[in-house]
Amino acid sequence: MLFNTTQFFLFLAVVLVLFYTAPRLLRKYILLAASYYFYASWNAKFIALLLTLTVIDYTAGLWLERVRRGPRRKAVLIFSLAANLGFLGFFKYYNFLAANLALAMGRPPHSFFLEIVLPLGISFHTFQSMSYVVDVYREKQPAVRNPVDYALFICFFPQLVAGPIVRARDFFRDLWAWQPPSPDEVSRGVFLIALGLTKKMAFADQFAKVANGYFGSVAAYPGALAAWSGVFAFGLQIYFDFSGYTDMAIGMAKLLGFHFPINFRRPYLAASITDFWRRWHISLSSWLRDYLYIPLGGSRGGRWDTYRNLMLTMLLGGLWHGASWNFLIWGGYQGALLAIERALRGERPPADEWGWTYPIRAALTFVLALIGWVFFRAADLRQSMQVLGQMFGGSGGRVLLEPWHFGLAGLALILAIGEEKWEWSERAIRAPMPVYASALAAMLFCLEIFGVLDAAIPFIYFQF
Repeated sequence: MLFNTTQFFLFLAVVLVLFYTAPRLLRKYILLAASYYFYASWNAKFIALLLTLTVIDYTAGLWLERVRRGPRRKAVLIFSLAANLGFLGFFKYYNFLAANLALAMGRPPHSFFLEIVLPLGISFHTFQSMSYVVDVYREKQPAVRNPVDYALFICFFPQLVAGPIVRARDFFRDLWAWQPPSPDEVSRGVFLIALGLTKKMAFADQFAKVANGYFGSVAAYPGALAAWSGVFAFGLQIYFDFSGYTDMAIGMAKLLGFHFPINFRRPYLAASITDFWRRWHISLSSWLRDYLYIPLGGSRGGRWDTYRNLMLTMLLGGLWHGASWNFLIWGGYQGALLAIERALRGERPPADEWGWTYPIRAALTFVLALIGWVFFRAADLRQSMQVLGQMFGGSGGRVLLEPWHFGLAGLALILAIGEEKWEWSERAIRAPMPVYASALAAMLFCLEIFGVLDAAIPFIYFQF
Protein backbone atom coordinates (compact mmCIF):
# COMPACT_ATOMS: atom_id res chain seq x y z
CA MET A 1 0.00 0.00 0.00
CA LEU A 2 1.98 2.97 -1.29
CA PHE A 3 1.58 6.44 0.16
CA ASN A 4 0.93 7.91 -3.28
CA THR A 5 -2.16 5.81 -4.06
CA THR A 6 -5.89 6.32 -3.65
CA GLN A 7 -6.05 3.07 -1.68
CA PHE A 8 -3.72 4.46 0.97
CA PHE A 9 -5.59 7.73 1.37
CA LEU A 10 -8.85 5.82 1.81
CA PHE A 11 -7.10 3.72 4.47
CA LEU A 12 -5.81 6.88 6.18
CA ALA A 13 -9.27 8.47 6.15
CA VAL A 14 -10.83 5.37 7.75
CA VAL A 15 -8.09 5.28 10.42
CA LEU A 16 -8.57 8.96 11.27
CA VAL A 17 -12.36 8.56 11.56
CA LEU A 18 -12.10 5.45 13.73
CA PHE A 19 -9.33 6.96 15.85
CA TYR A 20 -11.17 10.18 16.72
CA THR A 21 -14.64 8.66 17.16
CA ALA A 22 -13.46 5.86 19.46
CA PRO A 23 -13.11 6.22 23.23
CA ARG A 24 -9.64 7.36 24.20
CA LEU A 25 -8.73 4.02 25.83
CA LEU A 26 -9.32 2.20 22.53
CA ARG A 27 -7.35 4.52 20.28
CA LYS A 28 -3.96 2.87 20.58
CA TYR A 29 -5.57 -0.49 19.80
CA ILE A 30 -7.05 1.04 16.63
CA LEU A 31 -3.63 2.35 15.63
CA LEU A 32 -2.04 -1.02 16.35
CA ALA A 33 -4.65 -2.91 14.31
CA ALA A 34 -4.33 -0.38 11.47
CA SER A 35 -0.54 -0.70 11.50
CA TYR A 36 -0.62 -4.49 11.30
CA TYR A 37 -3.22 -4.28 8.53
CA PHE A 38 -0.98 -1.83 6.66
CA TYR A 39 1.98 -4.22 6.99
CA ALA A 40 -0.10 -7.29 6.10
CA SER A 41 -1.35 -5.61 2.93
CA TRP A 42 2.18 -6.11 1.60
CA ASN A 43 2.84 -9.64 2.89
CA ALA A 44 0.86 -11.06 5.81
CA LYS A 45 3.36 -13.89 6.30
CA PHE A 46 5.93 -11.51 7.78
CA ILE A 47 3.63 -10.40 10.59
CA ALA A 48 5.05 -13.39 12.50
CA LEU A 49 8.58 -12.01 12.08
CA LEU A 50 7.52 -8.57 13.24
CA LEU A 51 5.79 -10.06 16.29
CA THR A 52 8.79 -12.26 17.12
CA LEU A 53 11.21 -9.31 17.17
CA THR A 54 8.68 -7.28 19.15
CA VAL A 55 8.36 -9.98 21.82
CA ILE A 56 12.14 -10.48 22.06
CA ASP A 57 12.94 -6.80 22.57
CA TYR A 58 9.94 -6.12 24.81
CA THR A 59 11.04 -8.98 27.07
CA ALA A 60 14.68 -7.89 26.90
CA GLY A 61 13.72 -4.41 28.09
CA LEU A 62 11.93 -5.80 31.14
CA TRP A 63 14.83 -8.11 31.98
CA LEU A 64 17.41 -5.35 31.62
CA GLU A 65 15.53 -3.22 34.12
CA ARG A 66 15.34 -6.04 36.64
CA VAL A 67 18.86 -7.47 36.37
CA ARG A 68 21.73 -5.75 38.14
CA ARG A 69 24.77 -4.55 36.26
CA GLY A 70 27.12 -7.37 35.40
CA PRO A 71 27.60 -10.30 33.01
CA ARG A 72 23.95 -11.43 33.11
CA ARG A 73 22.70 -7.99 32.18
CA LYS A 74 25.17 -7.74 29.32
CA ALA A 75 24.12 -11.21 28.14
CA VAL A 76 20.49 -10.05 27.85
CA LEU A 77 21.61 -7.08 25.74
CA ILE A 78 23.76 -9.29 23.53
CA PHE A 79 20.91 -11.77 23.03
CA SER A 80 18.53 -9.00 21.95
CA LEU A 81 21.01 -7.40 19.58
CA ALA A 82 22.01 -10.79 18.18
CA ALA A 83 18.37 -11.65 17.47
CA ASN A 84 17.78 -8.38 15.63
CA LEU A 85 21.03 -8.52 13.69
CA GLY A 86 20.55 -12.23 13.04
CA PHE A 87 17.18 -11.75 11.37
CA LEU A 88 18.43 -8.69 9.50
CA GLY A 89 21.59 -10.51 8.45
CA PHE A 90 19.76 -13.57 7.17
CA PHE A 91 17.13 -11.78 5.13
CA LYS A 92 19.33 -8.98 3.84
CA TYR A 93 22.86 -10.36 3.62
CA TYR A 94 22.72 -14.15 3.28
CA ASN A 95 22.71 -14.22 -0.52
CA PHE A 96 25.44 -11.57 -0.71
CA LEU A 97 27.70 -13.61 1.57
CA ALA A 98 26.75 -16.84 -0.19
CA ALA A 99 27.64 -15.39 -3.60
CA ASN A 100 31.06 -14.23 -2.40
CA LEU A 101 31.71 -17.57 -0.72
CA ALA A 102 30.81 -19.39 -3.94
CA LEU A 103 33.17 -17.17 -5.96
CA ALA A 104 35.97 -17.78 -3.45
CA MET A 105 35.41 -21.53 -3.90
CA GLY A 106 35.45 -21.18 -7.68
CA ARG A 107 31.77 -22.02 -8.05
CA PRO A 108 28.96 -20.08 -9.78
CA PRO A 109 27.67 -17.15 -7.68
CA HIS A 110 24.17 -18.63 -7.35
CA SER A 111 25.39 -21.99 -6.01
CA PHE A 112 24.19 -21.40 -2.45
CA PHE A 113 21.40 -18.89 -3.10
CA LEU A 114 18.05 -19.10 -1.31
CA GLU A 115 14.77 -17.62 -2.51
CA ILE A 116 14.57 -14.91 0.15
CA VAL A 117 12.02 -12.08 0.19
CA LEU A 118 13.24 -9.03 2.11
CA PRO A 119 10.65 -8.09 4.78
CA LEU A 120 9.25 -4.60 4.35
CA GLY A 121 11.08 -1.95 6.37
CA ILE A 122 13.21 -4.47 8.31
CA SER A 123 16.25 -2.17 8.38
CA PHE A 124 14.24 0.64 9.95
CA HIS A 125 12.25 -1.20 12.60
CA THR A 126 15.26 -3.27 13.72
CA PHE A 127 17.37 -0.12 14.24
CA GLN A 128 14.48 1.50 16.09
CA SER A 129 14.00 -1.53 18.32
CA MET A 130 17.74 -1.92 18.97
CA SER A 131 18.03 1.72 20.07
CA TYR A 132 15.27 1.12 22.65
CA VAL A 133 17.05 -1.91 24.14
CA VAL A 134 20.40 -0.09 24.24
CA ASP A 135 18.79 2.95 25.92
CA VAL A 136 17.22 0.70 28.58
CA TYR A 137 20.63 -0.93 29.10
CA ARG A 138 22.22 2.53 29.46
CA GLU A 139 19.42 3.48 31.89
CA LYS A 140 18.35 6.36 29.66
CA GLN A 141 14.91 4.84 28.99
CA PRO A 142 12.55 3.01 31.38
CA ALA A 143 11.35 -0.38 30.21
CA VAL A 144 7.88 -0.32 28.67
CA ARG A 145 5.40 -2.36 30.72
CA ASN A 146 2.47 -2.53 28.32
CA PRO A 147 3.18 -4.87 25.37
CA VAL A 148 0.60 -3.05 23.23
CA ASP A 149 2.50 0.21 23.71
CA TYR A 150 5.75 -1.39 22.66
CA ALA A 151 4.20 -3.16 19.67
CA LEU A 152 2.77 0.16 18.47
CA PHE A 153 6.20 1.79 18.81
CA ILE A 154 7.67 -0.84 16.48
CA CYS A 155 4.93 -0.99 13.83
CA PHE A 156 3.33 2.50 13.79
CA PHE A 157 2.33 2.67 10.13
CA PRO A 158 3.40 6.22 9.11
CA GLN A 159 7.08 5.42 9.64
CA LEU A 160 7.12 1.62 9.64
CA VAL A 161 8.44 1.22 6.10
CA ALA A 162 11.06 3.94 5.65
CA GLY A 163 11.38 5.95 8.84
CA PRO A 164 12.24 8.39 10.15
CA ILE A 165 13.85 6.30 12.90
CA VAL A 166 12.03 7.47 16.03
CA ARG A 167 13.63 7.27 19.48
CA ALA A 168 11.62 5.49 22.17
CA ARG A 169 11.62 8.45 24.57
CA ASP A 170 10.02 10.69 21.92
CA PHE A 171 7.38 8.19 20.85
CA PHE A 172 6.30 7.18 24.35
CA ARG A 173 6.22 10.80 25.51
CA ASP A 174 3.57 11.42 22.87
CA LEU A 175 1.75 8.14 23.50
CA TRP A 176 1.59 8.33 27.29
CA ALA A 177 0.76 12.04 27.46
CA TRP A 178 -1.26 12.09 24.27
CA GLN A 179 -2.98 15.35 23.40
CA PRO A 180 -5.19 16.00 20.38
CA PRO A 181 -3.37 18.01 17.72
CA SER A 182 -3.97 21.75 17.80
CA PRO A 183 -5.41 23.54 14.76
CA ASP A 184 -1.88 24.68 13.97
CA GLU A 185 -0.60 21.08 14.02
CA VAL A 186 -3.47 19.92 11.82
CA SER A 187 -2.64 22.66 9.32
CA ARG A 188 1.00 21.66 9.47
CA GLY A 189 0.15 17.98 9.01
CA VAL A 190 -2.03 18.59 5.96
CA PHE A 191 0.59 20.92 4.48
CA LEU A 192 3.38 18.35 4.94
CA ILE A 193 1.32 15.56 3.37
CA ALA A 194 0.59 17.77 0.34
CA LEU A 195 4.24 18.87 0.15
CA GLY A 196 5.51 15.28 0.37
CA LEU A 197 3.09 14.09 -2.29
CA THR A 198 4.19 16.95 -4.55
CA LYS A 199 7.86 16.13 -4.00
CA LYS A 200 7.24 12.49 -4.87
CA MET A 201 4.87 12.71 -7.84
CA ALA A 202 5.68 16.07 -9.43
CA PHE A 203 9.45 16.11 -8.86
CA ALA A 204 10.96 12.71 -7.94
CA ASP A 205 8.99 10.65 -10.44
CA GLN A 206 9.75 13.01 -13.31
CA PHE A 207 13.48 12.65 -12.67
CA ALA A 208 13.00 8.91 -12.01
CA LYS A 209 11.96 8.35 -15.60
CA VAL A 210 15.26 9.81 -16.79
CA ALA A 211 17.41 8.05 -14.18
CA ASN A 212 15.71 4.68 -14.69
CA GLY A 213 16.09 5.00 -18.45
CA TYR A 214 19.80 5.77 -18.17
CA PHE A 215 20.76 3.17 -15.55
CA GLY A 216 18.52 0.61 -17.24
CA SER A 217 20.78 0.71 -20.31
CA VAL A 218 23.98 2.69 -19.79
CA ALA A 219 25.49 1.43 -23.03
CA ALA A 220 22.61 2.96 -24.99
CA TYR A 221 23.52 6.47 -23.75
CA PRO A 222 27.29 6.94 -24.23
CA GLY A 223 29.15 10.13 -23.44
CA ALA A 224 29.85 12.39 -20.49
CA LEU A 225 26.78 14.58 -20.94
CA ALA A 226 24.47 11.58 -20.85
CA ALA A 227 26.24 10.16 -17.78
CA TRP A 228 26.23 13.41 -15.80
CA SER A 229 22.59 14.15 -16.67
CA GLY A 230 21.52 10.59 -15.73
CA VAL A 231 23.33 10.78 -12.38
CA PHE A 232 22.01 14.33 -11.80
CA ALA A 233 18.48 13.02 -12.41
CA PHE A 234 18.98 10.27 -9.83
CA GLY A 235 20.42 12.72 -7.32
CA LEU A 236 17.25 14.79 -7.51
CA GLN A 237 15.01 11.71 -7.62
CA ILE A 238 16.37 10.19 -4.42
CA TYR A 239 16.17 13.47 -2.52
CA PHE A 240 12.62 14.35 -3.53
CA ASP A 241 11.48 10.74 -3.20
CA PHE A 242 12.84 10.10 0.28
CA SER A 243 12.23 13.56 1.72
CA GLY A 244 8.73 13.44 0.22
CA TYR A 245 8.04 10.16 2.02
CA THR A 246 9.26 11.50 5.36
CA ASP A 247 7.30 14.75 4.94
CA MET A 248 4.17 12.65 4.50
CA ALA A 249 5.07 10.42 7.47
CA ILE A 250 5.66 13.43 9.72
CA GLY A 251 2.42 15.04 8.50
CA MET A 252 0.33 11.92 9.15
CA ALA A 253 1.87 11.53 12.60
CA LYS A 254 0.87 15.13 13.42
CA LEU A 255 -2.74 14.42 12.43
CA LEU A 256 -2.70 11.56 14.95
CA GLY A 257 -1.07 13.61 17.73
CA PHE A 258 2.52 12.34 17.36
CA HIS A 259 5.68 14.33 16.65
CA PHE A 260 8.38 12.82 14.46
CA PRO A 261 11.85 14.34 14.10
CA ILE A 262 12.87 16.29 11.00
CA ASN A 263 14.69 13.94 8.62
CA PHE A 264 15.91 16.31 5.89
CA ARG A 265 17.08 19.90 6.01
CA ARG A 266 17.90 20.95 2.44
CA PRO A 267 21.01 18.71 2.08
CA TYR A 268 21.94 19.95 -1.39
CA LEU A 269 22.62 23.39 0.09
CA ALA A 270 25.35 21.88 2.28
CA ALA A 271 28.80 23.44 1.93
CA SER A 272 30.69 20.33 3.08
CA ILE A 273 30.13 16.59 3.31
CA THR A 274 30.03 16.94 7.10
CA ASP A 275 27.23 19.47 6.73
CA PHE A 276 25.56 17.23 4.14
CA TRP A 277 25.28 14.41 6.69
CA ARG A 278 23.83 16.81 9.24
CA ARG A 279 21.07 17.55 6.74
CA TRP A 280 20.52 14.20 4.97
CA HIS A 281 18.55 11.33 6.58
CA ILE A 282 19.11 12.97 9.96
CA SER A 283 17.45 10.21 11.98
CA LEU A 284 19.86 7.61 10.54
CA SER A 285 23.00 9.76 10.78
CA SER A 286 22.18 10.64 14.41
CA TRP A 287 21.50 6.93 15.13
CA LEU A 288 24.88 5.98 13.67
CA ARG A 289 26.53 8.74 15.71
CA ASP A 290 24.93 7.76 19.03
CA TYR A 291 24.97 3.97 18.74
CA LEU A 292 28.06 3.33 16.64
CA TYR A 293 30.46 6.26 16.19
CA ILE A 294 30.52 7.40 19.83
CA PRO A 295 30.72 3.83 21.28
CA LEU A 296 33.65 3.20 18.92
CA GLY A 297 35.39 6.14 20.55
CA GLY A 298 34.19 9.02 18.41
CA SER A 299 36.76 11.79 18.32
CA ARG A 300 38.01 11.15 21.86
CA GLY A 301 41.22 9.47 20.71
CA GLY A 302 43.89 10.76 18.38
CA ARG A 303 43.40 11.89 14.80
CA TRP A 304 43.85 8.43 13.30
CA ASP A 305 41.38 6.90 15.75
CA THR A 306 38.84 9.52 14.68
CA TYR A 307 39.42 8.77 10.99
CA ARG A 308 39.08 5.04 11.65
CA ASN A 309 35.83 5.54 13.55
CA LEU A 310 34.41 7.71 10.77
CA MET A 311 35.32 5.07 8.18
CA LEU A 312 33.88 2.17 10.19
CA THR A 313 30.68 4.06 10.90
CA MET A 314 30.07 4.98 7.28
CA LEU A 315 31.10 1.55 5.99
CA LEU A 316 28.48 -0.03 8.24
CA GLY A 317 26.02 2.72 7.27
CA GLY A 318 26.60 1.84 3.63
CA LEU A 319 26.14 -1.86 4.31
CA TRP A 320 22.91 -1.06 6.19
CA HIS A 321 21.49 0.26 2.91
CA GLY A 322 22.02 -2.94 1.01
CA ALA A 323 23.96 -6.17 0.59
CA SER A 324 26.34 -5.38 -2.24
CA TRP A 325 29.87 -4.15 -2.82
CA ASN A 326 28.36 -1.00 -4.28
CA PHE A 327 26.80 0.02 -0.96
CA LEU A 328 29.97 -0.88 0.91
CA ILE A 329 32.02 1.29 -1.46
CA TRP A 330 29.46 4.09 -1.18
CA GLY A 331 29.79 4.00 2.61
CA GLY A 332 33.58 3.89 2.40
CA TYR A 333 33.55 6.82 -0.02
CA GLN A 334 31.44 8.88 2.40
CA GLY A 335 33.68 7.91 5.32
CA ALA A 336 36.81 8.86 3.37
CA LEU A 337 35.36 12.27 2.49
CA LEU A 338 34.42 12.89 6.12
CA ALA A 339 37.90 11.87 7.28
CA ILE A 340 39.61 14.08 4.67
CA GLU A 341 37.46 17.05 5.67
CA ARG A 342 38.29 16.45 9.34
CA ALA A 343 42.00 16.29 8.51
CA LEU A 344 41.88 19.52 6.48
CA ARG A 345 39.94 21.61 8.98
CA GLY A 346 41.42 20.19 12.17
CA GLU A 347 39.38 21.02 15.25
CA ARG A 348 37.58 23.94 13.62
CA PRO A 349 33.82 23.40 13.08
CA PRO A 350 32.74 23.06 9.43
CA ALA A 351 32.15 26.44 7.79
CA ASP A 352 28.49 26.91 6.86
CA GLU A 353 28.26 30.68 6.57
CA TRP A 354 27.05 32.14 3.29
CA GLY A 355 30.18 34.05 2.32
CA TRP A 356 31.58 34.62 -1.15
CA THR A 357 33.07 31.10 -1.21
CA TYR A 358 29.77 29.45 -0.36
CA PRO A 359 28.59 28.80 -3.98
CA ILE A 360 31.91 27.11 -4.79
CA ARG A 361 31.85 24.96 -1.63
CA ALA A 362 28.18 24.04 -2.13
CA ALA A 363 28.71 23.15 -5.81
CA LEU A 364 31.74 20.99 -4.96
CA THR A 365 29.79 19.21 -2.20
CA PHE A 366 26.92 18.55 -4.61
CA VAL A 367 29.28 17.10 -7.23
CA LEU A 368 30.92 14.87 -4.61
CA ALA A 369 27.47 13.67 -3.52
CA LEU A 370 26.54 12.90 -7.15
CA ILE A 371 29.68 10.80 -7.61
CA GLY A 372 28.67 8.80 -4.54
CA TRP A 373 25.16 8.28 -5.88
CA VAL A 374 26.63 6.33 -8.83
CA PHE A 375 27.49 3.45 -6.47
CA PHE A 376 24.12 3.80 -4.73
CA ARG A 377 22.10 3.52 -7.95
CA ALA A 378 24.11 1.32 -10.32
CA ALA A 379 23.09 -2.32 -10.59
CA ASP A 380 26.58 -3.61 -9.73
CA LEU A 381 30.21 -2.60 -9.46
CA ARG A 382 30.79 -3.14 -13.17
CA GLN A 383 28.06 -0.69 -14.10
CA SER A 384 29.38 1.80 -11.53
CA MET A 385 32.79 1.77 -13.22
CA GLN A 386 31.11 2.09 -16.61
CA VAL A 387 29.15 5.18 -15.52
CA LEU A 388 32.15 6.81 -13.81
CA GLY A 389 34.25 6.11 -16.88
CA GLN A 390 31.73 7.97 -19.02
CA MET A 391 31.44 10.84 -16.51
CA PHE A 392 35.19 11.49 -16.44
CA GLY A 393 36.44 9.97 -19.66
CA GLY A 394 33.54 9.97 -22.05
CA SER A 395 33.27 12.43 -24.91
CA GLY A 396 30.19 14.30 -26.03
CA GLY A 397 26.91 12.46 -25.77
CA ARG A 398 23.56 14.10 -25.32
CA VAL A 399 21.85 15.61 -22.32
CA LEU A 400 19.01 13.32 -21.25
CA LEU A 401 17.08 16.06 -19.45
CA GLU A 402 14.58 18.29 -21.20
CA PRO A 403 14.59 22.07 -20.63
CA TRP A 404 11.58 21.78 -18.34
CA HIS A 405 13.54 19.35 -16.15
CA PHE A 406 16.06 22.11 -15.56
CA GLY A 407 13.14 24.43 -14.87
CA LEU A 408 11.92 22.04 -12.15
CA ALA A 409 15.43 21.84 -10.70
CA GLY A 410 15.75 25.62 -10.75
CA LEU A 411 12.38 26.02 -9.03
CA ALA A 412 13.46 23.52 -6.37
CA LEU A 413 16.69 25.44 -5.81
CA ILE A 414 14.85 28.75 -5.41
CA LEU A 415 12.38 27.19 -2.96
CA ALA A 416 15.22 25.55 -0.99
CA ILE A 417 17.13 28.83 -0.68
CA GLY A 418 13.91 30.60 0.30
CA GLU A 419 13.27 27.97 2.97
CA GLU A 420 16.85 28.21 4.24
CA LYS A 421 16.75 32.00 4.50
CA TRP A 422 13.12 32.89 5.18
CA GLU A 423 11.33 29.61 6.12
CA TRP A 424 8.61 30.18 3.55
CA SER A 425 6.78 26.94 4.39
CA GLU A 426 6.54 27.91 8.07
CA ARG A 427 5.27 31.34 7.07
CA ALA A 428 2.70 29.77 4.73
CA ILE A 429 1.44 27.43 7.47
CA ARG A 430 1.06 30.26 9.95
CA ALA A 431 -0.34 32.72 7.40
CA PRO A 432 -4.03 33.71 7.17
CA MET A 433 -6.26 31.09 5.60
CA PRO A 434 -6.29 32.62 2.06
CA VAL A 435 -2.47 32.44 1.91
CA TYR A 436 -2.37 28.91 3.35
CA ALA A 437 -5.06 27.75 0.92
CA SER A 438 -3.15 29.35 -1.97
CA ALA A 439 -0.01 27.39 -1.02
CA LEU A 440 -2.00 24.14 -0.99
CA ALA A 441 -3.59 25.08 -4.32
CA ALA A 442 -0.15 25.72 -5.83
CA MET A 443 0.99 22.24 -4.80
CA LEU A 444 -2.17 20.68 -6.21
CA PHE A 445 -1.53 22.61 -9.43
CA CYS A 446 1.99 21.15 -9.59
CA LEU A 447 0.53 17.68 -9.09
CA GLU A 448 -1.96 18.29 -11.88
CA ILE A 449 0.67 19.58 -14.31
CA PHE A 450 3.70 17.45 -13.46
CA GLY A 451 2.36 14.58 -11.35
CA VAL A 452 3.29 11.10 -12.56
CA LEU A 453 0.57 8.53 -11.92
CA ASP A 454 2.71 5.43 -12.09
CA ALA A 455 2.60 2.80 -9.37
CA ALA A 456 5.69 1.22 -11.00
CA ILE A 457 7.81 3.99 -9.42
CA PRO A 458 7.70 3.06 -5.70
CA PHE A 459 9.40 5.02 -2.96
CA ILE A 460 13.13 4.26 -3.21
CA TYR A 461 13.66 3.51 0.49
CA PHE A 462 10.90 0.89 0.56
CA GLN A 463 13.63 -1.57 -0.55
CA PHE A 464 15.58 -1.02 2.66
